[in-house]
Amino acid sequence: MKRAYLDTVALVERLHRHFLEVVKNEIDRMSVRDINNVQALILYNIGSEEMTVGELTQRGYYLGSNVSYNLKKLIECGYIAQERSQHDRRSVRIKLTERGLALHARLDAIFERHAKELEGSSALADLTDASETLRHLERFWDDQRLGLTSSVAA
Repeated sequence: MKRAYLDTVALVERLHRHFLEVVKNEIDRMSVRDINNVQALILYNIGSEEMTVGELTQRGYYLGSNVSYNLKKLIECGYIAQERSQHDRRSVRIKLTERGLALHARLDAIFERHAKELEGSSALADLTDASETLRHLERFWDDQRLGLTSSVAA
């Protein structure tokens, strides 16, 4: 069991790196040269929402430690607009600009194509099962992080 657990952790990390490479290849094909793959995913995950930087990380839309740098780059390149909150001047809200929304739509079409390519294979059912298993693992790790009893059986 320990081996399967550690293999799964390594596989999740490796898959994330592979996915970032796929995104890099896709934005290169679109001749998007002013942002990188991580920034493109941040942009994609924001979508049509408006949120604070804290919400961006809290929702799991960004997993790295240098979110400020990546947002600054997206703002400089005209993909994201920021605005101070009217109610709390310390808080900054971000949202995609028209340019950001256009790139989001292009990325969405690519991810839709990827999903359709998987539809005809047995991988679709496997992905559904894998997602459920990974959600259980996420809850387990959340419980471990918080010092709670395991929720894997739930």
